Amino acid sequence: MKINKKYLITFLILFAVEVLIALFVHDKIIRPFIGDVLVIVLMYTFIRGITQKAIKGLPIYLFLFAVIVEVTQYFHLVDMLGLRDNKLLSTIMGTSFDIRDVLCYFAGTVILVAWEKIESSREKSA
Repeated sequence: MKINKKYLITFLILFAVEVLIALFVHDKIIRPFIGDVLVIVLMYTFIRGITQKAIKGLPIYLFLFAVIVEVTQYFHLVDMLGLRDNKLLSTIMGTSFDIRDVLCYFAGTVILVAWEKIESSREKSA
């Protein structure tokens, strides 16, 4: 496994931003929306940081994963598994379905697809 320092550093910065948002931002825009857009980018940078080659379609796979997690929230999986009192797991898995979250994940996916296209065109012209 070859480490890509650029992506891992980006991951660590985004992770710190997400933690700061979760702990200290209690507004109606950044925490519920920007945080959800960034979570897709966060997962992307982590995976790209620990894999040697780009994974074709990775942003789409991450979007589908996020939607599956959101669907588990719709069906109250945390409660079915008896994890509501486990603060860490219930935070990671989420406890409430919101279609706006899916739209934020989609926005993060669009950003990543655009990023990949820009990176690809840079590599071809170099």
